[in-house]
Amino acid sequence: MRVKGASQSNKKRKKLFKLTKGYWGERKNVYRRAREAYLASLSRAYVDRKRKKRDFRRLWITRISAAVRAEGMSYSVFMNGLKKAGIEINRKMLSELAVHDAAGFSALVAKVKAAK
Repeated sequence: MRVKGASQSNKKRKKLFKLTKGYWGERKNVYRRAREAYLASLSRAYVDRKRKKRDFRRLWITRISAAVRAEGMSYSVFMNGLKKAGIEINRKMLSELAVHDAAGFSALVAKVKAAK
């Protein structure tokens, strides 16, 4: 008695097509194209998880820079002043302060100016 592999093949195909649902053209319903697209998307996802960290850091720095310039100081001078003042706060939190608590951020800038 021979064993047929059809059910496993169908299962494998269905699983892939479920993953590639929403892709454009043949990339969603032709097995070879779908597999190529899926593997490419995995590699892009890996790269973009790294890029996401870079992009957010850039955003935080831009926000901090804009807020500090409004206070009459440059970003680099501000960051150096924070270090001299012994204030250890990361860029993400500085950015949140600058966006959501302008008064608190101004107080922080004042401390940095005093520490110069």
